[in-house]
Formats: sequence, C-alpha cells, structure tokens
Amino acid sequence: MADEALPSTTPELSEPPPSNPVTESPVKSVETESSVPKEESKAPEEVSPAKEEAVTVTPTQPPPAVAQVEEHTETITESENPKVNEQKNRSFIQSAVSFKVESNLLSDLSDSQTKSLEDFKTLLKQSLSDKTLLPKSKSATTVESAIKEEQNPETDSELEQEVSIWGIPLLKDERTDVILLKFLRARDFKVNDAFSMLKSTLNWRVEFGIDKLVDEDLGDDLGKVVFMHGHDREGHPVCYNVYGEFQNKDLYADTFSSEEKRERFLRWRIQFLERSIRKLDFDAAGVNTIFQVNDLKSAPGPGKRDLRLATRQALHLLQDNYPEFVAKQVFINVPWWYVAFYTMMSPFMTQRTKSKFVFAGPAKTAETLFKYVSPEQVPIQYGGLSVDYCDCNPDFTVEDTATVLNLKTATKQFVEIICSEKCIIVWEVRVVGWDVTYSAEFVPSANESYTVVMQKATKMTSSDDPVISGSFKVSEVGKIVLTVDNPTFKRKKLLYRYKVLPFSD
Repeated sequence: MADEALPSTTPELSEPPPSNPVTESPVKSVETESSVPKEESKAPEEVSPAKEEAVTVTPTQPPPAVAQVEEHTETITESENPKVNEQKNRSFIQSAVSFKVESNLLSDLSDSQTKSLEDFKTLLKQSLSDKTLLPKSKSATTVESAIKEEQNPETDSELEQEVSIWGIPLLKDERTDVILLKFLRARDFKVNDAFSMLKSTLNWRVEFGIDKLVDEDLGDDLGKVVFMHGHDREGHPVCYNVYGEFQNKDLYADTFSSEEKRERFLRWRIQFLERSIRKLDFDAAGVNTIFQVNDLKSAPGPGKRDLRLATRQALHLLQDNYPEFVAKQVFINVPWWYVAFYTMMSPFMTQRTKSKFVFAGPAKTAETLFKYVSPEQVPIQYGGLSVDYCDCNPDFTVEDTATVLNLKTATKQFVEIICSEKCIIVWEVRVVGWDVTYSAEFVPSANESYTVVMQKATKMTSSDDPVISGSFKVSEVGKIVLTVDNPTFKRKKLLYRYKVLPFSD
C-alpha cells in the first residue's frame, strides 16, 4: 500500500526512535533594568524543603560565556499525583513498532531487491522501446514532440527523454533508481505489480494534466491550511496541514460546498504536493521524502460530509500515484474521536503504513514535535522558536540551536550564563504553556559590585507573548542568571538559547 501524502481521518501512532512553520505573534523584548546593592539583593531562592540537583548543559557558545543549569526540586513525585499521571498517560499514545525510511543506495539493497530493480528497469526500457508505456495518443508529452515523432521516428534514447515524472526523465540517470524503488516498495518488490502501478500513474498524470497544473495560478486562499516550514532532524522538509482553519465557515464553503469547488481543492493540493516533491533530491544518498505534521486542533469532525468526500478522493489519488513520499505522519492536538475512529480502522492498514503514524494529544504536542524537529525549526504556534516574516529578534536564526530542558513540577530552574570578559549577551527563553514565574539578573563576581535586575520576577501566562528575549551589556566578570519557577503540578518544556556578541560602548 502506498503511503498517504495527505492524511485521512484514519491516523495511527508509533513510538518514534529518539533523536536528537505561520506566525502567531512577534517576540516581545523584555528588558527592565534596575540596580541594587549586591549585599541587599537576594540570590535565587531555594524551594524549601528541596532536593538539589545539578545539571551540566553542553555550552552552545564559545568563551567568554558558558551556560550552566541548576535545579531545585521539591519532593513531589508522580506517584503522589495519580490524577496527573492518569491524564499524562491519556495525552500521548504510542505503539512499539517504527520503521525508518529505507536506504536508496544500491549497496544497501539485498540481492533480491537489486534483482527486482534490474528487472523493473528492463521492463521499463522495453516498454519505452515498444512505445507501450503510455497509450499511443499520450506517448508524446507535448504537441511539438508528437509532430516530431511522426516526421522523424525516434531512437529509444530520444523517446526516453519524453517520458518524465516529477520533472525527471526516466532511465536517463541514477535518479530513476530512486523513483523505481518507491514503486517497488509500495508493491513489496513485486516487479509486475510495481510496473503496473508506474504505468497507471504515468497515464493519470497525463489525464490530470500534471505538468500544466504545476505552473497554474490557483491562488493562495489555502496557504494557512497547508504550508512547508523548516526541516526535521534528518533533513526532511516539514509540511503542516492545519485542519482547524476549516472552522472558518466561509473558507469551508468556498472549498467544499460543491463538486466543482472540491475539484479545485484537489487540484490545489496536488499542485502543492508536486511543487514540494520537485524540491527533493532524488539522489540515492539525499532526502527523498517529506515529514508530515497534521494539526487537528478544532478540526471539523467526521460529520462533515463534504470534507469527508474531498479527503477520500484525495487519498485515493495520492495512495495510487505518490508512493513512499512520507517519512513520518505526526498527528498533533488529536481529539478523542480521532483516536476512536483510528482504532476501528487500524486493522485494515498495513503495519508498514501504520508504523509511520504518530499521535499526540494537546498536552504532548510540543514534546512530540521536538523528538523529530529541533525547537528552532518548529513554528512558534506549536511550541517552537521559529517565526516567519518577522524581525522580532534578528540576532537569532534557525541556525542558532536551542537547549530544551524538562521543567519538573514544583521546581525552580536556574540557567547561568558565565561571562568571563566584556561582551554583550542576547538570549531567548520560552516555557511551553508558561504559567510560571520568570526573572533575569546579572550577578557580578566582585563582592563590592551590584547585582543588576534585568527582569524582576513576573508571572507569565499562556496569554503572554510565547517567547521572551533579552540582552545585557557585560562590563565585568560575572554571570547572567535566568530563573524559571514552576509552581504547578504539570511538567513543562523550557527552551532557551543565547549568543555572545562583541562589546561596544
């Protein structure tokens, strides 16, 4: 069974192997400075009674600044909060089996797989030579080439140039191997079945007018529904499908209320997929699949017949014509009814297909995404630090990696940035969900100097800007201390990153 390039209402879950975008709001710069005598200022308070732990964080910056993390935790364990534990277990469901994307390197194929690939290429070459890969009326991809074919019978080599898929002429270079392996894997390396699938796909592409569709202007009304943003930890481009956008009644009606509109939506979705696929490497050692994120927050339920019909039609075409283009399908903000519906449909799916699916409830959305996508690549509305089309904090880009810490219940977390010489420190801090208290201060090493409070202890709620940024001009040896106090019974994710800039007067 071919991979779904667009999710249906039948998701699945899987335990991912551990491994190390649309803008909600701009980043708010919080810098409140006041000076108090050092002897009068208080060091970061301990929660008492508390169990003290020290966590060493690998520095993300060279000297003069080094990040250190300290943790003060009350002795509140999960076993003391059974209701919290029960909710935690319900918030994220996972299975035990997960498959990685298979290698396209010939050296990694088994003998039987190599033979299947060679047999597939032989069938393809014979079909191109006999001009039977496409019906006679469709064997030429353009009117000009059809006229040329009648006037000057072509050699096999010339004919092969005319039969392309995803912009790649078949049998012209090693990229063909990557394409053929996709069809073989979709049909369990059964050569005749894979060849039939390829032939059917090529016919459908001509009938659907794919090559012309790629360049059509279908508008950008659905740009917030489906969009590409960043890459996962393995380099796959990430595609976000945001079904909650269809709660907009006007958008829903404009997209699904008639057969004509559903057809236009299908063409738009196919066009988006085609354009995305053509950006892939199609190199045996490159990136040849897409990482899918499906946001089900406020998504229309299964009772929406028009949406159900459109999704079913899209899935039928995508399963039959776009094999093995999905590296992983992650469903986030999953409602209970979606899990229930999947449970009923799961027996009808192959293990291979199900292994690429992951479920995450609202409480585990950010944590699940971070397993696959680094925080600096995750859009800000999903718990990350990535903001498109915004110069909120131009000091940071997706190239600046962030550190993720587990903020335990009833815990004060101290992030210390050691400053050994004059410099400027800029930083970003985020706690997914907030509902914590945040403060920042500079503590000089000299006893006669003063502690500078840059941000007094302030309660941050989920309605505040998701990311706090700050900066401080360090003129003497000391350390910047960022304090996050989590008084709740919920574990949270703390994200931070910083950068050292040259000192200037």
